[in-house]
Amino acid sequence: MTVERTVLVDDSPVHVIEGGVGPAVLLLHGSGPGTTGSGAWAPTMEALGASWHQVAPDQAGFGRTPLPTGSRGGLRLWTDQAAGLMDALGFESYAVVGHSMGGAVALALAAARPGQVTRVAAVSTMGAPGAPLSADLAAVWAAPATSRGARDMLGRLLLDPVLVTESAVDARAAAMVAGATAFASVFPPPRERWAEDLTLSAQTLASVRAPVLLVHGAEDRVTPLSTSALPLLECLADVRLHVFGRCGHVPAVERSDEFRRLLSDFLRGA
Repeated sequence: MTVERTVLVDDSPVHVIEGGVGPAVLLLHGSGPGTTGSGAWAPTMEALGASWHQVAPDQAGFGRTPLPTGSRGGLRLWTDQAAGLMDALGFESYAVVGHSMGGAVALALAAARPGQVTRVAAVSTMGAPGAPLSADLAAVWAAPATSRGARDMLGRLLLDPVLVTESAVDARAAAMVAGATAFASVFPPPRERWAEDLTLSAQTLASVRAPVLLVHGAEDRVTPLSTSALPLLECLADVRLHVFGRCGHVPAVERSDEFRRLLSDFLRGA
C-alpha cells in the first residue's frame, strides 16, 4: 500500500509516494515529458513489497512538484532536492534507484552524500562523461503533448511495439498535457546543453564509494549502452553491469520480472 503526500524541501513542495516499512530506498524517475514518480515506479514498488520503505518523488518540474522560484532545473537542483527530501523524511541512510536522468541524479547523490547512500542502481542511466545527446533522446524531449507525440515517444523508449498499447498512449498523453508548461521550461532548445548538464566528471564518479549496479538494455537507443553504461565501468570503484538482450530503454517494463528480481537481490546485498 502506498500513500501520497507533499514534503517541503528548502521551502519548496515535493510530491512523494511512499510505501512499505524497512530500509529506505529512494526511487528517481527519468526525464521524458509526462514522467512522474508513480508512473515510473508504482509496479516496481508493488513488486518489491512491504519490506522496504520506498520513496518515489516527482522531481522538480515533473508531475506535481513545481520548479522552485527562479530555477530552471538541472542536475544540481535535482541532486540537492533528493538529498533534502531524504533529510526531511529523517533517513540517515538509504539506497537509491534511478532511471535515465534519475540514474545521473542517483550517482551524483552518492558522490555528494557518501555517508548516507548505501547502494545505487542506475538503470538505462545518463551521467557518463562526454556522453552525447542521442537523436532519440532529443526526440523524446521534443515530443509534443498529443496522442501522436506520446505514441512516438513510447515507440522510442520501448523496443517491442506490442508494449505501446492504446491505454499506455492515452495515459502518457494525458500526463504530457498536464505537465506541458513545466516541462517546456526544463529542457528548452538547444537541448545538447541539458544532456551535458546531466554528465558527471570522472573525478566525481571516482568518489562514489557505494556499490553500483548498472542495468541496461542492449538495444537502448535513448541512452545507448556504448556511450552511457560502458564508460561508467572505467570510472566507478565498485560497479557491476547487467545487460538485457532484446531490451530498449525501460527494463522495468520490458523485462519486469527479471528486473525486479535483479534489483531486489542487489538491494539485499545478495
